[in-house]
Amino acid sequence: MTDRDKDEWKAAPCIIRKSDGGFLYATTDLATIDYRVKEWNADQIWYVVGAPQQLHFRQLFAAAKRRGVTTEMMHIAFGSILGPDGKMFKTRSGETVGLLEVIEEAIERARAAADEKEQGLSDSEKDEIARIIGTGSVKYAELSQNRLTDYKFSWDKMLSLQGNTAPYLLNAYVRTRSIFRKLEGTVTLTADLAITEPAERALAMKLAQFAETTHDVLIDHRPNTLATYLFELAGCYHSFFECCNVLRSEGTVRNTRLTLCEATSRVLKTGLGLLGIETTERM
Repeated sequence: MTDRDKDEWKAAPCIIRKSDGGFLYATTDLATIDYRVKEWNADQIWYVVGAPQQLHFRQLFAAAKRRGVTTEMMHIAFGSILGPDGKMFKTRSGETVGLLEVIEEAIERARAAADEKEQGLSDSEKDEIARIIGTGSVKYAELSQNRLTDYKFSWDKMLSLQGNTAPYLLNAYVRTRSIFRKLEGTVTLTADLAITEPAERALAMKLAQFAETTHDVLIDHRPNTLATYLFELAGCYHSFFECCNVLRSEGTVRNTRLTLCEATSRVLKTGLGLLGIETTERM
């Protein structure tokens, strides 16, 4: 039983071997734990599996500990993906939607969006950009949610350039790189900095939070913490981009703004990379 009684799990047997000699998930999972501990010398074992399997893993870990396993084991549960109707995300025929199908369609939709823009890109460049945006959008749609929360899947929201989406963050990164493409000659940034404008200060303060944010992600294993930070950083950069002219500034002001652009570029690229999302310099 998975019901709770006064916040405590009700007793339920963890069957390792059936009366007819048959084996179950618990049997093979225990054997896998043995292999990982003895052969791989694992310090920790994480299971990233849906929340409905919580009882199974509670039983599995308890059984493993009774057998002498001291390695730290953790079930990192996550919620369900729902369709627009609020029910489990499935095809019209009622079948489960495969990840590969979702990624392929996301890439196709991103490619169609690229065709609508005239940017002088070749077909191969558009294909590569569509691949990055499509796969990145699917990953970000999942990782930006609280991992225990069910959420509704939406193509329009996932691929939008507005809001907490991968395209929005990638667009911010593209803007940082476009600044440096427009510069003439080699630019050497120095430590001669002077933060004077509110938008500069807001961006600098947000950049300074990156280290503590990446640390906090490991607390209860919530990548949405990093996703939220990157979304806020992108928002700060977009505001800075609109308020503070970089290319027309001079001296210390120009060096400061270019430094903020470069730092934002690096943090966005690194942060998205930690989420398994590639970046593109044009889109």
